[in-house]
Amino acid sequence: MKYLLFSKAFLKMRQIKLLLLADANSPHTAKWAEFLAQYGSFDIHIFSLTYVNTDTYSNTGITVYNTIQTNINKNKSGFNKLKYLIVLPKLYKLIKKIKPDIIHSHYASSYGLLGSLCCFHPFIISAWGSDIFEFPRISFFHRFIIKYNFKKADKIISTSKIMAEEMKKYTSKDIAITPFGVDVDMFEPKQVKSIFDKKNELVIGTIKSLEPIYGVDYLIKAFSIVCESCPQLNLRLLIVGGGSLQKELIALCTSLKISDKVVFTGYIKHNEIANYYNMLDINVVLSNSESFGVAVLEASACGKPVVVSNVGGLPEVVDEGITGFIVPPANIQAAADAIEKLIKNDTLRKEMGNNARKFVEERYNWKDNAKTMIDIYNNILTSK
Repeated sequence: MKYLLFSKAFLKMRQIKLLLLADANSPHTAKWAEFLAQYGSFDIHIFSLTYVNTDTYSNTGITVYNTIQTNINKNKSGFNKLKYLIVLPKLYKLIKKIKPDIIHSHYASSYGLLGSLCCFHPFIISAWGSDIFEFPRISFFHRFIIKYNFKKADKIISTSKIMAEEMKKYTSKDIAITPFGVDVDMFEPKQVKSIFDKKNELVIGTIKSLEPIYGVDYLIKAFSIVCESCPQLNLRLLIVGGGSLQKELIALCTSLKISDKVVFTGYIKHNEIANYYNMLDINVVLSNSESFGVAVLEASACGKPVVVSNVGGLPEVVDEGITGFIVPPANIQAAADAIEKLIKNDTLRKEMGNNARKFVEERYNWKDNAKTMIDIYNNILTSK
């Protein structure tokens, strides 16, 4: 017992050298790495399979190693994963050079395979979404890769309960849950200058990539229905984000004759997103699939009521009837009914927004979620 207490105290005193195998361009990777670097007990290194602009991590104390394998992630084929053998020698050399205390792969398929092939311990895998809900379903070979990676891992982590259940198909090991969480200091209710002119406008919107998986077309159609049923209200639709469907979605707005009520912003930098959430009165996420609902939590932290589809991890981040409404997937009329209920009731909208803020502060505060991961690091090193 005394030795265990001494070990934990020793770990807190020294810096833990952490090697993250992750896409350094991902805002989730950046947020996590920068928090640990600021925490003070970690020496952070990131091994990324994509080119990273050096300005991204300037003045953070984080070291990023670019392998610049630009085509390596474009194909979901399991056999394409064998290309990771190309970068393994570089990773071996890096491990030998920096002598990490822990290797942590963020993504169970690609970076998970790299980590498992290193045969380094302690080794942690965090699953993010498509690596569990899509990749293993492609073929037996893909399932084998996930099972192999989990077998080699000393600790397996999920960002949501629903994904943890799915992961149990590929391992009998315990799965820890560490949500991405939200920086409640960055995402908070505040007055911002709106892109809309009139003060009496009600703004419904979403901040998602314009890709098929996120169901932005459902939102546009639901908004059209609400506009028809509530012609007396000055409604606007704000769609923030870029993607392959942008032209198609703009054409849909034209065909529904609502173009004059809809604004597409295109891609917005992450540090500007909180301002756009604060331009909304209602946030809507009608995804076809979603492992977790970070965008929903960001809107909730800004005090906005939400309407989400009942898929994946989205129901986990909404307290039905308290912080928002959960509607059946791909059900445009149900989404329209939920939106209409909120736009017609100012008191309900404000009450749900206040509840949403409290919900995030109590359950999904990023700092609390991050400290859970730090405990995992300390415990795994103590066990070692």
